[in-house]
Amino acid sequence: MELESILLPGIENNRPLVIAGPCSAESEEQVLSTARLLAGKGLKIFRAGIWKPRTKPGGFEGIGVEGLSWLKTVKKETGMYVATEVATAKHVYEALKQGMDILWVGARTTANPFAVQEIADALQGVNIPVLVKNPVNPDLDLWIGALERINNAGLKRLGAIHRGFSSYDKKIYRNLPQWHIPIELRRRLPNLPIFCDPSHIGGKRELIAPLSQQAMDLNFDGLIIESHCNPDKAWSDASQQITPDVLDYILNLLVIRKETQTTENLSELRNQIDKCDNTLIEILAKRMRVAREIGTYKKEHDMTILQTGRYNEILDKRGSQGALCGMDADFIKKVFEAIHEESVRQQMEIINK
Repeated sequence: MELESILLPGIENNRPLVIAGPCSAESEEQVLSTARLLAGKGLKIFRAGIWKPRTKPGGFEGIGVEGLSWLKTVKKETGMYVATEVATAKHVYEALKQGMDILWVGARTTANPFAVQEIADALQGVNIPVLVKNPVNPDLDLWIGALERINNAGLKRLGAIHRGFSSYDKKIYRNLPQWHIPIELRRRLPNLPIFCDPSHIGGKRELIAPLSQQAMDLNFDGLIIESHCNPDKAWSDASQQITPDVLDYILNLLVIRKETQTTENLSELRNQIDKCDNTLIEILAKRMRVAREIGTYKKEHDMTILQTGRYNEILDKRGSQGALCGMDADFIKKVFEAIHEESVRQQMEIINK
């Protein structure tokens, strides 16, 4: 993709670029009060949802077009740039008509190529920064596909927002971070700015600070954080919003590390990693040769490939061994699940010959 800078005039190219504001625009007073407080903290970009897609009907689904005029007032009064989410071509037309500076595409919309194409068509010929959230499901190609659709419409000022992925098993987070997915996005599209949305990943205000730090440690370019003048009274997602004072405190505590290191010590450590990786590949190749021999034995003795008892034994034992060596047991299980999958594939080739 051909990309250009998303930076707007007057905004410095420093990490993190922060976009902040309430989940939803609720009233003109709430929008302006929050914006004034954020502007007083030095924030340059104000966000607020005007149209809010809800999981179930009956909840607050946004104030609608009326709220765009409030954002326009924010821009005029504070000098902040203003951003909002669009999900349809009509949203795009209304947002552009009211002079929005940045648009973003939500996770539910990204998951629907027809909806993304509709937005892309509506944006044809417009030079405006557009940020695309990851789809609700962990599908990197779907995420990249949405970015490509908008890029193909002629828009070059694109960015991505990592807001985590939905899961039936929520555990700590509202949406699981699955950091490896945005890391792979960065590998494939190295010039694409990536923002982290710790509000939606965490779902709880106390998780915003650690998630923001993790994003910075992974070299994300920016943060988009929900901030409300009175979070406990918010009409939507109250538990994940923070006051401008708390936001300022979190941002001031962030440690922004350098992207690159050129010290000799680091080079030597990386050489050790390379040697370990080469050894791992050699050991895996040897293991696969043994797996193929087992496949031949199973074929000769008319045995099924999958031996569930043995598979469970491997996962349990290797997880425990990994924990004893200072590694997470779940991580080791995932590694051996992938190894087992490849072993089964190779044995299938043997049996089907």
